Amino acid sequence: MGGMMPVPKGPLRHGYTTGACATACAKGALQTLITGRTVESVEITIPTGATVAFALQDVERSGQAASATTIKDGGDDPDATHGARIIATVAWTDGLDIDIDGGTGVGRVTKPGLPIPVGLAAINPTPRRMIREVVEEVLAEHGIQRGVKVVISVPDGEKRAEKTLNGRLGIVGGISILGTRGIVVPFSTSSYQASINLAIRVAQAQGLQTLVLTTGGRSEKYAMQRFPNLPSEAFVEMGDFIGFSAMQAKRAGMKDLRIAGMMGKFSKVAQGVLKVHADNAPIDFAFLAEVAHAAGVPDDRCAEILQANTATQVGEWMVELGYTQFFERLARLACEQVNRHIGGGVRIETRLFSLQGEEWGGAVMDEQEKEVEF
Repeated sequence: MGGMMPVPKGPLRHGYTTGACATACAKGALQTLITGRTVESVEITIPTGATVAFALQDVERSGQAASATTIKDGGDDPDATHGARIIATVAWTDGLDIDIDGGTGVGRVTKPGLPIPVGLAAINPTPRRMIREVVEEVLAEHGIQRGVKVVISVPDGEKRAEKTLNGRLGIVGGISILGTRGIVVPFSTSSYQASINLAIRVAQAQGLQTLVLTTGGRSEKYAMQRFPNLPSEAFVEMGDFIGFSAMQAKRAGMKDLRIAGMMGKFSKVAQGVLKVHADNAPIDFAFLAEVAHAAGVPDDRCAEILQANTATQVGEWMVELGYTQFFERLARLACEQVNRHIGGGVRIETRLFSLQGEEWGGAVMDEQEKEVEF
């Protein structure tokens, strides 16, 4: 049934996240502070398990502090942070704690609903863990027990943040330090769609007829825990290209399509937006309020949804209120939209996860099943 898109020749060039860059700089700066020698390159282990080398520049030591810089390379994903100067400054402190903060050009969280509490620098959990672990590693290598403060800066971060949704999300003053895997999978449309096709072809070559499409590395991890009996080849990270990936899966002969993701992208799919990049489709809180109303949520609570900061925050409210039917309805709508897009003929299952991996709800639409009116 139809041919799949051709895969461009040659490998796709991956880049590295701002979190990986910040971690490398922190390691180089701390090594310089301890040894007094200028460190020009470091190796770190990113969450995928790969060991990656980073070139450092402008490495300086002054008294009880040192700093190091690297240039963020987005690979074939030249996003708003591609080419940014990521700087880590480390300094000894009086205690034994490792304190991680943001400096110039790193945003600060001012609204709830994000993975970082209000008031803290917008350095996401995985980069924070990576930085902490690399500091502990360097201290242990040198037999040192001292407190360290790490400050991550991006000199032009505030200007770069204008190209992101940070302002609307309540992250003010700069960019976020991000990355769940350390590596940036290329998101340029042609190269990323080619990588999706390649993954689907691998599954097809294994004789698989069940495919799990996930919106990112974290949702893939949760989906693998949810469907432990499926081989790794059955899991395809589709990013924002939900409609495209579902259609290619059908063309490859897949009979069972499972889609796993989180509130933000699921809310868009349920509405019929099947390319769900934040730049293309902001969260429609009025739509989420309509879904909540249809699920029996009281009018005053539905009105609160219109003032929410993120879709995740809406999900957390629904959990607190015990309205599991909200998630089931949202998941069902997502099934129906994907089914309509690909023209039916495939069993479709959707699974909606929280940021922490809790399954909030799901739905199944068999290939012969009809849509229900919303």
